[in-house]
Amino acid sequence: MASAQVPHLDIPGFDLELGSVFLLFSTTVLCGFGPLWMLKGTGRCGFYSESRYRILDLLGCCAAGVFLACCSLNMVPNYLQGMTETFRGLGVTLSFPVPEFILTIGFLLVLVIEQVILALREQSDSHTAEKEALLVGSCDQPHLRSEVSRGRSSGIHMEVSSLSIVRVCVLVFSLSLCSVFEGLAVGLQEDGGQGLNLCISLLLHKGLTALSLAVKLAQTQLRRAILTSCLLLFSAMCPLGAVLGIGFRQTHTTPQYQLARSTLQGLAAGSFVYVILMEVLPYALSTSGQRIFRVTLLLTGFTAVTGLLFIKL
Repeated sequence: MASAQVPHLDIPGFDLELGSVFLLFSTTVLCGFGPLWMLKGTGRCGFYSESRYRILDLLGCCAAGVFLACCSLNMVPNYLQGMTETFRGLGVTLSFPVPEFILTIGFLLVLVIEQVILALREQSDSHTAEKEALLVGSCDQPHLRSEVSRGRSSGIHMEVSSLSIVRVCVLVFSLSLCSVFEGLAVGLQEDGGQGLNLCISLLLHKGLTALSLAVKLAQTQLRRAILTSCLLLFSAMCPLGAVLGIGFRQTHTTPQYQLARSTLQGLAAGSFVYVILMEVLPYALSTSGQRIFRVTLLLTGFTAVTGLLFIKL
């Protein structure tokens, strides 16, 4: 009789887990698409009226603080702790800083990809540059010189735009990968109450991160369809990790699996550090005017994530 009652007792818990997964997805989607609904533009998402663009620019400062806190207080510490536990489980004593090395590899990986893209662009535009040099050297007409200078400035803008797109893709990828692992931690919880508490704290954290990601994506020149796909991808990753965690709950996770998981976390964290230092923070603080107010907004975003992480503890 006791064995016949076990499936009946598991059904409510399973329904609660499925409800938590759906709540995670729906909350992240609402928080992600909220700024886009409030700051609707025409055509591409980067074209807004002057007042809306100013609001979006200020929200980007707050988003920079959110990303900085997510990286320094959540992503990197979780990765280092996971690596420490993994090597302890393998019985390995490190004499070389392997976790920090993997973190740096993730940082350098994005840097190399960006430089390769720039090198390929420069190689493809070398013929055009030679023509411009001939025009400058062979003619003294001011209008031709201005045309050449406009062409050069356009090329520089295209290079900066290409780098921004690459960094935004890395930002979405690293945040999505981190969300998978956080959802995995929720799904692996066998205690329903502890899993529910973790899910609620994760709701607040992921909602704020989705809001900041939407603001950052809205500042780019990405088409609305691509922007929507990025937000949906990020929103689906944490519920996907929770579903995978529920499936893995009955299996024994090997140290090799933990090592592979921690390595991916380290690469994602290193990539995230690069994007924050090279894209998010410079973009948020590069505009002249209202610098104290911008720093205040950045600290507000940082404090908000810090408070959520403190509550989760």
